[in-house]
Amino acid sequence: MKKVVVGASGQIGSELTGRLKSLYGYENILSIDIHPPETPDDTFIQLDATQYDQLRDFFLKNEAEEVYVMAAILSAKAEKNPSLSWEINMKILFNFLELAKEKIIRKIFWPSSIAVFGPHTPKKNVPQFTVMDPDTVYGISKLAGERWIEYYHHKYDVDVRSIRYPGILSWKVRPGGGTTDYAIEMFHYALKGETYVCYIDQNEELPMMYIDDAIDATIRLMQTSSDQIHIRSSYNLSAVSFTPKQLEEQIKKYIPDFQVIYKPDFRQEIARSWPDSIDDSYARKDWDWKPAFDLDKMVETMLKSMQENYYPASEFHV
Repeated sequence: MKKVVVGASGQIGSELTGRLKSLYGYENILSIDIHPPETPDDTFIQLDATQYDQLRDFFLKNEAEEVYVMAAILSAKAEKNPSLSWEINMKILFNFLELAKEKIIRKIFWPSSIAVFGPHTPKKNVPQFTVMDPDTVYGISKLAGERWIEYYHHKYDVDVRSIRYPGILSWKVRPGGGTTDYAIEMFHYALKGETYVCYIDQNEELPMMYIDDAIDATIRLMQTSSDQIHIRSSYNLSAVSFTPKQLEEQIKKYIPDFQVIYKPDFRQEIARSWPDSIDDSYARKDWDWKPAFDLDKMVETMLKSMQENYYPASEFHV
């Protein structure tokens, strides 16, 4: 059965595509995006996921029954154009829900986010079921999406599965406009030997995750038997929480001269409404989730990989 990654040129989608190809075979994984990938890929098709008829033709033609819907306008970008971001994010979701309702698609992965939480959500160890009052357009669209995917599951027997991603760190693809992008930018500036101006307060703790853990969780959830999936809105997921200052200090263990200046902007207001840490006990119980990367391993892996691929002249020792 062919599988499709939508938003395959993005931060998570690009790495998910590669992992799926290694698991299921190159020819069995198709990728679509409105933007072409950075490296040539003969399984890539340029397609606008907001266009239902184009999507329907594509899935019927390719007989692909499983889809990972990674396309979206992220939190910081969404605040600059709320109405357009809402329209695009929700239209993409509804297109795939309708395709599944028609039985053209058999199984959907759709990512939610910690952005669904808000100022009245508990800050520590946020439970699976809690107050959710997001005050960003991205968070509002994700919360609405959670309600719709659960509705389609119960009403039309659509097999759609979801994770509330924390902030994701990866080195292969540049970040795409999320509030937690500061963490990736910090590595680039450190390796270039430049001072970084951080837009998040130095003491703002946020849940974060290395990309390998995010991909592992996504695939594990999709491989799990349907009768073991007990959350049909979106699963809490957690790996590690840290502040920008803690990340700075960890990077300084390898690059002692690295300097950060803290000048919070509008993105700090977004971050302030999000939790410090997440309780993901349902994911651990239902599909045996367990992260592999703590802060130390994440920083070491990021620095090694980025130096080898982008900054070979940078001098540091792990």
